[in-house]
Amino acid sequence: MRVKTVTNNRAERRQAEITANRAARRLMKAISRGLAGMQPPENLTVTEWAECKRYLSTEASAEPGLWRTSRTPYLRAIMDAFTDPKVRHIVFVAASQVGKTEVINNMIGYIIDQNPGSILFVHPTTIDAREFSKLRIAPMIRDSPALRRRISAPKSRDSGNTLLQKSYPGGILTLCGSNEAHALASKPIRYVFGDERDRWAVSAGTEGDPWELAMARQTTFYNAKAVEVSTCTIRGSSAIAKSFAKGTMERWKSQCPHCGEYHEIQWKDIRYDAEETVVSNERTYTVSNIMWICPGCGCVSEETTMKKQPARWEAENPAAYANGERSFWLNAFVSPWASWESICLKYQNALGDTAKMQVVYNTCFGQLWEDRGDIQDPDTLLGRREIYEAELPEGVLVLTAGVDTQDDRFEYEILGHGHFGETWAIEKGIIMGRPDDPATWSSLDMMVFDRVLRFKDGLGLKVSMSFVDEGGHFTGEVRRFCQQRIQKKVFCIKGFYGPDRPLTSPPKKQKIIIKNRYLGTVWQYQLGVDSGKQMVMDNLKVQAPGPKYCHFPLRDDYGAMYFNGLLSEHLVPEGKTRQRWVWQKIQGHKRNEPLDCRVYALAAFKALPVELDAVDRRLKQARGKRPPSEGQVPAQQTRRRGPIKPKDTGYDDW
Repeated sequence: MRVKTVTNNRAERRQAEITANRAARRLMKAISRGLAGMQPPENLTVTEWAECKRYLSTEASAEPGLWRTSRTPYLRAIMDAFTDPKVRHIVFVAASQVGKTEVINNMIGYIIDQNPGSILFVHPTTIDAREFSKLRIAPMIRDSPALRRRISAPKSRDSGNTLLQKSYPGGILTLCGSNEAHALASKPIRYVFGDERDRWAVSAGTEGDPWELAMARQTTFYNAKAVEVSTCTIRGSSAIAKSFAKGTMERWKSQCPHCGEYHEIQWKDIRYDAEETVVSNERTYTVSNIMWICPGCGCVSEETTMKKQPARWEAENPAAYANGERSFWLNAFVSPWASWESICLKYQNALGDTAKMQVVYNTCFGQLWEDRGDIQDPDTLLGRREIYEAELPEGVLVLTAGVDTQDDRFEYEILGHGHFGETWAIEKGIIMGRPDDPATWSSLDMMVFDRVLRFKDGLGLKVSMSFVDEGGHFTGEVRRFCQQRIQKKVFCIKGFYGPDRPLTSPPKKQKIIIKNRYLGTVWQYQLGVDSGKQMVMDNLKVQAPGPKYCHFPLRDDYGAMYFNGLLSEHLVPEGKTRQRWVWQKIQGHKRNEPLDCRVYALAAFKALPVELDAVDRRLKQARGKRPPSEGQVPAQQTRRRGPIKPKDTGYDDW
């Protein structure tokens, strides 16, 4: 009996010891988890942490394994800005295929492992947040041992690991959509991340701007950090571009191997040859001889050379660092995964398709897109330029000119007109000199008013009517010089705004006053410039040669700068009621002279009393194609100074 009692006591003591040990282990585990959240971080930057402890997953990376910053050296400064105690706000504007998502993942991994705190990670929508959690966050935790130890498996009971919330010692990671007001305006948060900022909701429910709501949750933290990352979208409405402008505005610049200067590799400096193949009415392209032209020295370099050159971030606004703001802007030309050939092919395939072109600008060029509604974009118009066989292409019947007046120059465009509103851009030029200098006007006479431009067969035309802007600081002088050229049909014009004003109306006499001296009168045309701009934009929409179509020559005077100026304005609603629409310069466009010159040249044609059929008959007669019918009298007679000779005849009196 005694033996049995002793045995029972031993079993009870053993069971008590096991229970106590289990309780002790649970207590130690709880204490260690709590202490883990209070341990100071190691002396590591985000880059150093990633190179030691971050493993890329096969689902999310073409190069799985331990993180290597050497593959994307441009990301080092961005990641290390996160561990800079002076920096509170980081903005990263990035094209596709440059590693922007991994920047966020490395920062989040660093927080969880080294410097715990609660994280709010905001996406455009809840669906985006769920997808990011499944495809990015979960594989990162699974394949990185340092993170796997801190976040329990999602299937364990009370793990705190769900799709949109993941707890760890010292904090919790919450993922949500930008339209979820309750997630953005409740608990204090030390770290705030925003992905694809330009796709966010304008307001989180009825509570206002989502980013401001998220930032308000950081008020109590002296060591808070905020990170915005996005591909840019539309100029004037891009949230990430506005945030970028508040920071240091840093751009990644590569060293030219020829002059040694550092420049950002941009689309405007890329040159290549493209070959088109049409099979079953479908166009395909091949590109070759892709080069970068250094904007400093003009020397040519290949892609392989430039991607090996030294490069660095250069700030346009370094003073913002004192306010804790650093911002970075990066395009795809420096990406190790995006070849220049692939970018050029995407551009070629997007020509003529505005929606596709916006994607190329945003995701490849890293440039803001200009929202023009259904108006053509500069690159599409560049792509439809054509080769003229002579100064005047067939179809041109009349020439007019529009001249824009600046304090130090004249800018002009000569425009050819044909049947049914079809137009041909003939020449865009600049004449330097003050508008009150007779020598400047003599140059204008030679280049525009007196010039004979010729067809392929040698037959020539002069400009039939010219409109010269009298605005600016030289109104009296412009009026006087126009008065002296009235026989050349050179008229001064003044533009007036308002959608109800017609493009042209009968001319009015105006006084010529220079230095308070009255010098006579001059005929002035008053133009409805809003109507003219609308006419230009409507004509540019026409896609096929014929009525209203605008032809442009394949020449340098009709390059990117010209088309950027031609498309420099768009219609926007005005005022609080937004009932009235006005023409306004698109943000980033400073020069609109090409648009003004085109409006003036169109207005000159509208004011010109000409019958195009009669002009057409006389041109054909001059070429010997159709003699006049017996008894036929042209609507307007042209004064002749002798026999018609194709090489020296210029019709200028229509």
